[in-house]
Amino acid sequence: MDRRTALKMGMVSVPVVLAPGLKSSANNHDSNLSNLIAERKYHHSISRWCYSKVEINELVAWCKELGIASIELLDKEEYDIVKAAGLDCAIVNGSSLGLQKGFCNQEYHAQLLEDYSKLIPQVAKDGLKTIITFSGNRVGISDEQGLANCVMGLRPIVEMANEYGLMIVMELLNSHVDHKDYMCDKTEWGVALVDALGLDNFRLLYDIYHMQIMEGNVVANIRKYHKYFAHYHTGGVPGRNEINASQELNYPFIMQAIAETGYEGYIGQEFVPTWENPYDSLKEAISICS
Repeated sequence: MDRRTALKMGMVSVPVVLAPGLKSSANNHDSNLSNLIAERKYHHSISRWCYSKVEINELVAWCKELGIASIELLDKEEYDIVKAAGLDCAIVNGSSLGLQKGFCNQEYHAQLLEDYSKLIPQVAKDGLKTIITFSGNRVGISDEQGLANCVMGLRPIVEMANEYGLMIVMELLNSHVDHKDYMCDKTEWGVALVDALGLDNFRLLYDIYHMQIMEGNVVANIRKYHKYFAHYHTGGVPGRNEINASQELNYPFIMQAIAETGYEGYIGQEFVPTWENPYDSLKEAISICS
């Protein structure tokens, strides 16, 4: 962000001396900011695991205070509590096989089909809309074969989800720092999977933190591939902590780029708070992303 842009956004405080006959444009600032926020049709969500030490009812109270509409990555016992309190669960946890044992390996297809065949009807019955999946680790499988395996394993599950009006998303994760050997670690590989599967209710979860580590070019990829993304996650780089000026990503600019695509889904805060009071970290993040 250059100085002129920062000044327009009110992020730099400087004394202003007006030439004779000129009126200050400061009165326009609030109007411009209101218009900017009005463009943003997306909603706020938070990942449960980042606040695992906070009791679920207290976390619900935080969300209501901060205008957060969803707590995500929950199992039924907690999403029932969240729904009863009037909040959404933007993404439900998927198979208990987790991150490493996924669709790129045919060895797990039978178990994945069994798990999702139970989960999909239950999630639909409970009025939720989206379930997460993972590619799993390569374990020596080529990216080309892994993609073909994912198509084979995912097709009956995504078709079943479509019958129930559900979306299935696969998360893009980095394999450099956090998830060694994970296959779905590049945007273009994930996009190729969506295209190969060819079903409208299968999309990607674009994790900004992970993709900054893997490939950078975050805003350009959002602009280019946004139709493939059904959900976004945040996180500061490096460290996966607060998304403020303590890290390298320019989140106000990224959020504006997302807004410009017309995105109307959820922005999920998935950073690990380091402040003494994690509520304050969350409050700051929602402000940055609003």
